[in-house]
Amino acid sequence: MSDRYTDKPFLRYVDAWVLNAIGHLDEPTRAYCAAMEPTLRQSLGLTGSWAQMVAQQMNFAPELPAQIRKIWEDGKIRFEQDNGRPADPVQFAMTFVDRNFGRS
Repeated sequence: MSDRYTDKPFLRYVDAWVLNAIGHLDEPTRAYCAAMEPTLRQSLGLTGSWAQMVAQQMNFAPELPAQIRKIWEDGKIRFEQDNGRPADPVQFAMTFVDRNFGRS
């Protein structure tokens, strides 16, 4: 999974943002993103929390987190019915980002 971020370090934050939107961001990743806020502020020239800076940088609409949550909830049910196993929120986030934001 680390190969995913080698040439695109900002992608880690976009994936984390989606995980946060669906309520599945783990604490170590949340802490990492929060610790990197000063670096993000400096490199992006933005203000706010890491999540706010990601949304600003990506031009995300305010309603996007709710839309992503609905896609996750609806898709999770279908996935679990079709596959007989729980949906993986990390895989969902990476797939969602790749399909919708072109591996930013």
